[in-house]
Amino acid sequence: MLERPRASRVQSALLLLGLLGCIPGFTFAKGAAPPLTLGPDEQAFAAEVAKDGGPPEKEVLATLAGAKLQQSILDAMGKPAEAKPWKDYHPLFLTDKRVDDGVAFYLANRALLEKVGKEYGVPPEVIVAIIGIETNYGRITGKYRVIDALATLAFHYPPRAPFFRGELKQLFLLGDRHLAYPIDELKGSYAGAMGWGQFMPTSIAQWAKDEDGDGRIDLWNSLPDITASVANYFAAHGWVADQPVTVRAQPAPDARELHPEGIEPVYPVQQMEAWGYAPLSHVEAELPSTLLTLEGDRGPEYWLTFKNFYVITRYNRSPLYSMAVWQLSQQIAGGVVQPPAVAVEPAR
Repeated sequence: MLERPRASRVQSALLLLGLLGCIPGFTFAKGAAPPLTLGPDEQAFAAEVAKDGGPPEKEVLATLAGAKLQQSILDAMGKPAEAKPWKDYHPLFLTDKRVDDGVAFYLANRALLEKVGKEYGVPPEVIVAIIGIETNYGRITGKYRVIDALATLAFHYPPRAPFFRGELKQLFLLGDRHLAYPIDELKGSYAGAMGWGQFMPTSIAQWAKDEDGDGRIDLWNSLPDITASVANYFAAHGWVADQPVTVRAQPAPDARELHPEGIEPVYPVQQMEAWGYAPLSHVEAELPSTLLTLEGDRGPEYWLTFKNFYVITRYNRSPLYSMAVWQLSQQIAGGVVQPPAVAVEPAR
């Protein structure tokens, strides 16, 4: 019985678009994003979603008919902050205000953060740092409708169309059964990431948690869901409690030149030392590590990174991002030990 009004919305949406297109001289308002074209690709996508257990094909097409093609999203895809060197990247995130706000957020939500941290084995300050880097503690969760972002990238961004088509499909498969709000009302980043922790639909499906037990996953307005989802992401990707993340290394004058292809730790610390990269803090000799070289403010910086650093890169593949998260978390932890005189929860 619910299918009939949904089908009528499809017919109404398609009819309206068709009528507008037939009006002589009609154009959309200057600066307004045009609606998504429902061509063979979109129709095949809708059939695939329905076949795989999602909403009926007509309902998917109705939602896509309301999506807007956003040129600003396509433009933004070519300008990632991670393309900057470390000396230009870290000032964007490691600011005094972001640290102070992180300390305030931690203190205002200490009981919840430490409960979640203990439950999932992830330090609370790392959870806070992720939220701080991703959305400035929930202040900037994204201005784009998620359906617009994912549809634009799925059908109009060939370099990564298969990835975004998969994310768009997962969004429909999640639907109102799991998400706190209707699909066409969700807002997020230009890439379709959602909530305070900026989860893509597949991440929501696999790792997001309904920590408050209300039957929905709300990554915008439920701090238990938000913090537990971030913590569970780390736990599921192999975070090891009480193990190091990264330590600074001092290269010897005759250190072997190393340019590891990936960030996965594969060399024991003692091997790194034999190659001329001595850690400046004590770590176990057998601990797997790798070398990360960053372009710092005063020249090259050399770091040994470990499994937990690699886990942070599962959240965002950039090692610059991971280093920013880790360094922010440590500054927040230091501020919590010596908190400011007055702690105020950041405005949401």
